Amino acid sequence: MPELKPAQHCSIDRLVCIITAVSHKPTGRLIIMTSPNHTALQIQIIPVTPLQQNTSLIWSPTSGEGVFIDPGGETQKLLMAAKQNNVKIVAIWLTHGHLDHAGAAAEIAEITGCPIIGPHKDDQWLLDDIEAQGAKYGISGGRNVTPTRYLVDGDELELGGHKFGVVHCPGHTPGHVVIYNKQGAFSFVGDVLFKGSIGRTDFPKGNHQQLLDSITQKLWPLGNDMRFVPGHGPMSTFGEERASNQFVGDAVLNRS
Repeated sequence: MPELKPAQHCSIDRLVCIITAVSHKPTGRLIIMTSPNHTALQIQIIPVTPLQQNTSLIWSPTSGEGVFIDPGGETQKLLMAAKQNNVKIVAIWLTHGHLDHAGAAAEIAEITGCPIIGPHKDDQWLLDDIEAQGAKYGISGGRNVTPTRYLVDGDELELGGHKFGVVHCPGHTPGHVVIYNKQGAFSFVGDVLFKGSIGRTDFPKGNHQQLLDSITQKLWPLGNDMRFVPGHGPMSTFGEERASNQFVGDAVLNRS
C-alpha cells in the first residue's frame, strides 16, 4: 500500500485537484478533479496483485457512473471499492495487455456487462496470453480477453462530461496507450513512465528507443503540469520527470 500523504491542494488552469488521505479506502487516497462548471470526477487508486499495480477507479458523483482503468486482478476487491462509493461501472479502459493491468477485465466485464475499451490492437497477442502469463509468474485468476473496442492515437473517451484523449505510446509494449484529461491536467500512463524511471523494454516486443520517443514526443507536449498515475508506485508530473528523471530528463537527453 502506498504511503498515506496529507491533504494537498493545487490550482491547475482554474481547476482544483484535491488529494486527501482517507484511511478507510483500500489505498487511503482519493483524488477529486473539479472543473469550472462545478462538475467533478473522483478517483481512487487501488493497488492489486502481488505486483501492486495501480488500478484507478474514476467516477462522477453526479451520475454515479464510473470506469476502472487497468483492473489487473483481485476482482472482488475492486468491485467492493465500487460498491463502497456507490459507483456503477460502465466501462473498463486498458492501457496495455500485461497480466497485472488487464487480468481482471474479462471477469469484471462479465459481472457488470460493461465494455472493455483499449488498448491498441497491437497488444492483442498479450491479451491472448494473460492466463499463460499468470502461470509463469504465479498469479492466478487472470483471464484472456478481447476488447469491445481498440484504441488508436487521437481517440477520445468520455466520463461524466469530461473528455479524455488517447495517445499511442509503444515501447514497453507495442500497443500501449496513455489516457489523459487535458483540462484537468491528469493522465494514466500505465507502464510507460514512473516517478524517477521508465517502463521495462526487455520483455518480448519491447523497444527502448521507441519508448523514449513515445515519452518525449507524445507525453512531454501535453505540458509540464500534467499529473500522472503510473502503473506502479507514486504519482508525479511530467515537469518533475523532465527535471529529474535519470532516463528521460531534459539534461540526460540534452533537451531544453
